Amino acid sequence: MITAIVLYDLPPSIGLEECRAHFTKIAPDFLKAKGFLRKQFICHREGGVAGGVYMWETQGDAEAFYTGPWRDGIRARYGNDPKIQYFETVALTDKATGKAGAI
Repeated sequence: MITAIVLYDLPPSIGLEECRAHFTKIAPDFLKAKGFLRKQFICHREGGVAGGVYMWETQGDAEAFYTGPWRDGIRARYGNDPKIQYFETVALTDKATGKAGAI
């Protein structure tokens, strides 16, 4: 399992509430992505930076998603490329399910 941390700079015209509205609108679209497991949409309270913390089945699934239309959309909306870091997810604790331990 892969965790990807994605960040991009926001223009001054987009703050926390604009992010909240946009992210809420697009959240269901991620359910269609191959290998997608989970996303936490994030935005700095003072604005300036937003993005997401994603969980994917494989890094290949994540890399495939972050090219093409998704990247083009980030460029068009925010005017810059996202910064993406990939991490192997080695353990997980989930209070909602009560599961904790190795993946």
